[in-house]
Amino acid sequence: MAYDRQLAVRIREIVQSEGGLTEKAMFGGLAFLIDGNMAASASSQGGLLLRVDPADTASLVSEEHVGRFEMRGREMDGWLRVDAPALEADDDLRRWLAHGVSYARSLPAE
Repeated sequence: MAYDRQLAVRIREIVQSEGGLTEKAMFGGLAFLIDGNMAASASSQGGLLLRVDPADTASLVSEEHVGRFEMRGREMDGWLRVDAPALEADDDLRRWLAHGVSYARSLPAE
């Protein structure tokens, strides 16, 4: 499945003014990086792949339509899958992206 191009456009509209922003095809989706660190991606599985502070994972996955990203059968702290129903409103998408951008900014530039 290709990534949701409409979601990618919505993400771009929200983060386009961020300094150090680049876009890159990753994990079958379109990732948005801040200073070389992934903040979020329009996922090839639908919805959003979001990088967050690992310490915030437990509280964030308590929200509806949000879960830990799973790689090779292992759930990973600091990586979330946010399904499309949680992203319908622009304010909701903006709130989720703020988590990803904030965490990407906290990391050393690559």
